[in-house]
This record gives sequence, C-alpha cells and structure tokens, in this order.
Amino acid sequence: MTITWDDLTVKFDENASNKLIRDWTWLTGTDKTPIMVSSIGDLFLKDKTDRVFWLNTGNGTLTAVADAIEMFREKLQDQDVVNDWFLVDLIDALKTEGKRLKPGQVYSYRKLIVLGGDYTPDNFEPTDIEVHFSFAGQIHQQVKDLPPGTKIDLIKFIPGKD
Repeated sequence: MTITWDDLTVKFDENASNKLIRDWTWLTGTDKTPIMVSSIGDLFLKDKTDRVFWLNTGNGTLTAVADAIEMFREKLQDQDVVNDWFLVDLIDALKTEGKRLKPGQVYSYRKLIVLGGDYTPDNFEPTDIEVHFSFAGQIHQQVKDLPPGTKIDLIKFIPGKD
C-alpha cells in the first residue's frame, strides 16, 4: 500500500490548537504552538524562536528536533527520520487492517506505551483528536513522577479538563 503525507498527518483547526496542548503545558510550557499533527497522535510544536519540538504522546516526551522551521522541513525529506517520527510501517498496517481515520481523528493508543502498551495495530484505534491529546496528557501528568514498575490501579480522566 502506498503511504502519503495525507496518511501520516491530520488536519487540525489552528485557531483551536490550544485545546490540543492544554493538558500538556506541564511538559511543553505555554510558549509553543502546534504546527503539525501526526496521524499516530503525536504533535510537532514551534516556540517563539521557531525551534521545533516533537511531543511523543506514547511515552510522554518532548524532544527538540530542529533549531528552525526550515531545518525541520529538511529533516522531513529524510526517510529514516520520517519512519521514526511518523511510524510509517504501523500506519501502513493500520490501513491494511481497514482502520481509517475520519476528519478530526488520530490513531490513539488503547494502552499508552508508558502503561505497557506497544506499537502494534491492535493497540490503536481511531479517536477524536482533542480526546486523544487530553487523555494522554492527563495520564502522563499523573504518572510522570512514579518509579518504573509502579502498579497503577486507577487512572482518572476528566473530559474537557481546563
């Protein structure tokens, strides 16, 4: 199956992009704005100096990936980088299984990586983009200070938490 940029990214409402990061400001700060959303539910943000960051929602990390937008665009020409950031093989497998995204959706984890999930097609399902980012941000905030291997009995998710 041929995978295109339309398969690897999703359109989002730039005017409402603050909704995507409101439950992540504990990690991202308040000086960054979304510039790209991957269909696998990760986010690329830029700060006021145009540095670009990758918010990996599976493991709850924020990584600087480029010192400028132009450098970010150059990196998007590297197939190895694209495979790493956008999980091309996983997207291909999801599409092959018939899991298609509707507008306003991303592939979201049934079980986040930090909670023992994995990068297999059966661990992903189409989910509303705002629900995905809110849920993942809240979970990561709740578990960020726990030692590895800590047993987690209950996770509290508050839809639309401000």
